[in-house]
Amino acid sequence: MSNTAVHQDLALAAEFPATDRADWLRLVEKALKDRPFEKLISRTYDGFAIDPLYTRAAGAIPVAGRAPGQPWTVMQRVDHPDPARANAEALNELENGADGLAFVLSAAPTAHGFGVKADDAAALARVLDRVELDLISLRIETAPFAGRPVAELVSGLVAARKLDPALLAIDFGLDPVGDMARTGRALLPWPELSQRAGETAKGLADKGYAKARFLRADGRAVHEAGGSEAQELAFVVAAGVASLRLLEAAGFSLDEARRRITFLLAADADEFLTIAKFRALRKLWARVEEACGLTPQPAFVAAETAWRMTSARDPYVNMLRTTIAVAAAGVGGADSITVLPFTAALGLPDRFARRVARNLQLILLEESNLYRVADPAAGSGGIEALTAGLTRSAWTLFQEIERTGGIATALEQGLLQTHVAATRKARLAAIAKRKDAITGVSDYPNLGEAPVKVLDVPRATPAPQAPQFEPLPSLRLAQPFEALRDKSDAILKATGARPKVFLANLGRLADFNARATFTKNFYESGGLETVGNDGFLLTSPLPSGERSTPKASGEGERTSQDRSNPSPALSPSAPERPLPMGEVKTDIDAMVAAYKASGARIACLCSTDKVYAAEAAEAAKALSAAGAVVHLAGRAGEHEAAWNAAGVKAYIYVGCDVLATLQGAYDSVSQS
Repeated sequence: MSNTAVHQDLALAAEFPATDRADWLRLVEKALKDRPFEKLISRTYDGFAIDPLYTRAAGAIPVAGRAPGQPWTVMQRVDHPDPARANAEALNELENGADGLAFVLSAAPTAHGFGVKADDAAALARVLDRVELDLISLRIETAPFAGRPVAELVSGLVAARKLDPALLAIDFGLDPVGDMARTGRALLPWPELSQRAGETAKGLADKGYAKARFLRADGRAVHEAGGSEAQELAFVVAAGVASLRLLEAAGFSLDEARRRITFLLAADADEFLTIAKFRALRKLWARVEEACGLTPQPAFVAAETAWRMTSARDPYVNMLRTTIAVAAAGVGGADSITVLPFTAALGLPDRFARRVARNLQLILLEESNLYRVADPAAGSGGIEALTAGLTRSAWTLFQEIERTGGIATALEQGLLQTHVAATRKARLAAIAKRKDAITGVSDYPNLGEAPVKVLDVPRATPAPQAPQFEPLPSLRLAQPFEALRDKSDAILKATGARPKVFLANLGRLADFNARATFTKNFYESGGLETVGNDGFLLTSPLPSGERSTPKASGEGERTSQDRSNPSPALSPSAPERPLPMGEVKTDIDAMVAAYKASGARIACLCSTDKVYAAEAAEAAKALSAAGAVVHLAGRAGEHEAAWNAAGVKAYIYVGCDVLATLQGAYDSVSQS
């Protein structure tokens, strides 16, 4: 059968009626029932809306980026403090699939307390021994304001090896703007600082480094400070413009100057916004090139997975986050990508963690073939809308920065820091309320997780230096919850047990199960262990008026013999029989007894609103009398006054301040 005949027989989509946006909206409204469609519209931290439904973007043009069909460069970090160990790791990376090295020196902000100690020519030669510099890409990351001496060391090594500088793909990473942003300091006034950077770049160019990139516009400082995507873009574009100016002042033509700049963005687990961010940067820089009278050419854009999204708790989830981030950066057109190993937040990663970081990229490149289509997101209504929104927001902030006199002046006056601080505050509030959930940390925590291996190398703490203006802080979003987990670990180590919360389940399993599960997740995200049970249902009337005391789960499993015998609280003359429908009731005495046996200080009531209305006040009074600090899973609503009077001290629900509640719980535990 011919291919034509096969295609005629497989008319697939033609067999279905055409649909338009109105048809989809009708289906959405049907699914939502009485809830408004606007409930599905979310907003980014830059303030523009994300709709739940988009049509194809008509007339969309692919964004020019990485050469079509060309894979991105797989970069691997080299950051072991010992030069010999660093060299061994570098060779291992290159022998097993890496295309280049991110050479992170000690005291570099991105070293996070580690980094190679290569302060002289001998140490540098040891680190790069047998590394064929003319066959790989090399990105250098230095301590703040140390770019010039390191560049001299590297160029000296190149000369000693008699390598041709024109063949070397080195990113020297001079970044005076980023150094100012991270440290809140400037070693020299900006005119002199920029002049020194320009002179260093010109000196390297005169030595024949034809392919090298000298200046870096690095957005990681803004991202690590909790900034938004548009703020990161505006900072990077403003830093790029500052680099153009200083290179032009040093004698470079604008056409050559733009080829000497590397742009570096953080890639995180927000897949769609990351794709849009990388696309938006290319659009923004093309607009700058046009304003300079240049015909736009694709900028060189590097990516590194985000430090702020890494977690020290349940670190294996970092593998998932970085996979999403790499896929997004690759689809967004990144020219090179570096993956932070999944244990980076815990210490210096071992070879296994580094291998996972490297192989993650190789799988996406060689097995998933993500690089083969140029700008595959082009025409997607949602991605195009996000790209346009980021481009507008970033350009507006970039113009504001330029009106102050450029990025250096904007930093000295605190303009950028003010914008980033507002976003950071909103972001941390969303983290505290679990609106922005962190899997394995604020959601689905695992108190019994096994330790993860890292190298036995101490993390260095740089000596603090007095800032001249506000620096951009570096943070991980999981840290507030991790601090509570650390507190729990300390209590466990000191006492042999974690602080506990007793689940005071009211009614039947169907009544309390949903909120009991929510409550367990809620408290254990802060390291408070929950003591669960199967409920305390009073299933039969007793002749003496006494209440039965069913055993709570967690007190041990009953044997088959135990299950074959009636409860000792039930006499043979009063066989167990269910209460009539509508008369199901919790055995409060049994619940209080189980609470006392649990060793918990806090008891959290869990059930439905209907059961709460009938039993919450009585249960709270009984538990309070037994010494419990009573919480309730749900909103108080019209019962707040009565339940407060009965002893309820806190309410937990979706949207409450989880961190504040957990801290209050620790305060209660410490008072016991």
